[in-house]
Amino acid sequence: MKKLVNNLVFAIIAATLFYACSAKPSYSDKVTPLKKALANKFLIGTALNSKQITGKDSTGMHVITEHFNAIVAENCMKCEEIHPEENRYDFTLSDAFVDFGTSLDMAITGHTLIWHSQLPKWFCHDEKGNLVSAEILKKRMKEHIHTVVGRYKGRIVGWDVVNEAINDDGTWRNSPFYQILGEDFIYLAFQYAHEADPDAQLYYNDYNEWHPGKRKTIIKMIKSLKERGLRIDAIGMQGHIGMDYPSIEEYQAAINDYVSAGVKVMVTELDLSALPSVRHNVGANVSDVETYRKEVNPYIEGLPAKISKEWNARMSDFFDLFLQNSDKILRVTLWGVADGDSWKNDFPMRGRTDYPLLFDRSHQAKPVVTSIISAAANSN
Repeated sequence: MKKLVNNLVFAIIAATLFYACSAKPSYSDKVTPLKKALANKFLIGTALNSKQITGKDSTGMHVITEHFNAIVAENCMKCEEIHPEENRYDFTLSDAFVDFGTSLDMAITGHTLIWHSQLPKWFCHDEKGNLVSAEILKKRMKEHIHTVVGRYKGRIVGWDVVNEAINDDGTWRNSPFYQILGEDFIYLAFQYAHEADPDAQLYYNDYNEWHPGKRKTIIKMIKSLKERGLRIDAIGMQGHIGMDYPSIEEYQAAINDYVSAGVKVMVTELDLSALPSVRHNVGANVSDVETYRKEVNPYIEGLPAKISKEWNARMSDFFDLFLQNSDKILRVTLWGVADGDSWKNDFPMRGRTDYPLLFDRSHQAKPVVTSIISAAANSN
């Protein structure tokens, strides 16, 4: 009976996705598909949320199928979603996600195997809330990685094996994984992932990787992996960038250093916030707080023309950088399809409205999309 119900669920999801992808789109973009313009440069990808995976966001699905040739799941493959209890997995959404990508011959990235955040409490703790022993954690890591990677063996191009394990200053994040196993949790995760699918590419993924301290530790980690005979194919540089950080020169220097260490680079989780940077020294005075809210959320009704022009120019500058380094970059992935999908909205406060992606809330391509297409056509 359980098998019958599961088959029925997958059939409904498949039918919904087919309808969503075959129905007439409600947006009016007539630009060249990004995946066509960038075909000889690098893969162009996006993150899918649950509404897109299940076909409920039909307009978003049209943008995905028209413009992108690589996909990653925003949340459904993270540990708390796919392995919420020690003896229970939930592959409903992840199966639908992989089926969708496979049906369109897209490059699928698995995200993410080991991460301290969005991690169920049981994974690193016992029933009393204490950290488990090294041997227990190793066993849990191996079982989780072998099960998840093994399920999609041969269908997923590569995995974000470890996510965000290093602080900006280059010290190791004091996560439960690090507290129990030290640096070894990195090497064990890559070992287990390679055992589960020897043909899959393996990546380390993090943000602010242009910071000198973090970059130095990542390069050391790459060398340690290679010295141990372990596979690492690329560094995922999360592209959560702002209007004034990082500089193009800083990003270029990071790309050069990672390639010199013997790996390729992927630009992952790309979004460009149009909003002022958040301050953390706000007082408790009510009027100060309200003034601060307006300061960091100034464009509720839409971007002013001047800010929109500056945003498009800066995003264009970054894509020019990616094109100049197309021999070093495997993939560029946006963290969301359209502005309304972005995690930047409501962060770090409810009601905050941002405009960080290539397509606006109506799924119309922004001017930068035309700039990217033109730059790709004119690049060598």
